[in-house]
Amino acid sequence: MSGILLIHVVISLIAIVSGIVVAQGFLTANRHDRSTMLYMVTTILTSLTGFLFLFHGVTPAIIVGSLCVLIFIPTALARYRFHLAGIWRPVFVVGALVLLFFNCLVLIIQSFQKIPALNALAPNGNEPPIVAAQLALLVACLLVGYLSIRRFRPRLMGI
Repeated sequence: MSGILLIHVVISLIAIVSGIVVAQGFLTANRHDRSTMLYMVTTILTSLTGFLFLFHGVTPAIIVGSLCVLIFIPTALARYRFHLAGIWRPVFVVGALVLLFFNCLVLIIQSFQKIPALNALAPNGNEPPIVAAQLALLVACLLVGYLSIRRFRPRLMGI
């Protein structure tokens, strides 16, 4: 594994773990300010370091990375410029969860490509096990998103 790839993978895993902490905070109306900052920094670094790899034309990875950068901008503005006021609260919640979804989606895809036991289950990347994992991730993110929009109201709690 090359140095830049190792750095990219470590940053991505930190982004996923801190993103899960942030999502848990949405469900319990806890802002987790330090974890949120770590999540936001590592999430943008994940996208940016992904662009450092050799370019072989537009690939799904380039598209996901570009989408993540575009989603990151209003998400960061919602949290750090507009402080979750008004419509910016759901913008932040949705943006943060979409970014977490994409990070986890890439983790699932890469796991099925790189881990021999998983690759044996889905060598082409479109078999039922990988589709089931992606669908489970989507359902989990949608459920957490729905509950988060309803529960995460730090302004109302005086936070």
